[in-house]
Amino acid sequence: MGTVAVVVGILLLLGCLLLGWFAVRRVRLMRGGGVDVCLRRRSGVCREFRGSRDSVAGWHFGVGRYSGDELAWHRLTSFRFGPTVSIDRNELEIVDRREPTGPESYAIPQASVVLRCRTHGVDLELAMAPGVLTGFLSWLEASPPGRSTGYRQAS
Repeated sequence: MGTVAVVVGILLLLGCLLLGWFAVRRVRLMRGGGVDVCLRRRSGVCREFRGSRDSVAGWHFGVGRYSGDELAWHRLTSFRFGPTVSIDRNELEIVDRREPTGPESYAIPQASVVLRCRTHGVDLELAMAPGVLTGFLSWLEASPPGRSTGYRQAS
């Protein structure tokens, strides 16, 4: 019985340390000018939303940080020190903009707007609050003269 209590105590301590690591990591990312952004990668052709579990699967919470022409997205539940996904604004296309579907509204923060984007032939979706969306679109439009603004029509 004593051995079980020690093992449970060690597991609880490790769990608390893990949660502490994630909390400190998020604070450090947000303090450096980060914004809350949910991301979902879509492999191949984007499947239509059918109201099934597929419509909520794959969303990950993270922090996005702007650095010049790049948006570095850091997944909150990752042990990586660097970004999980880097999005170059010169290669980004906004394909669609929509409100979250019914089941999806439980997987991402309330009042979020979902952008379906394409970069380097890969489809991904970004969900962000309206204030964050305004900053994101301003960042896209602020590209130097002669460069894309991300509003190209997808072919």
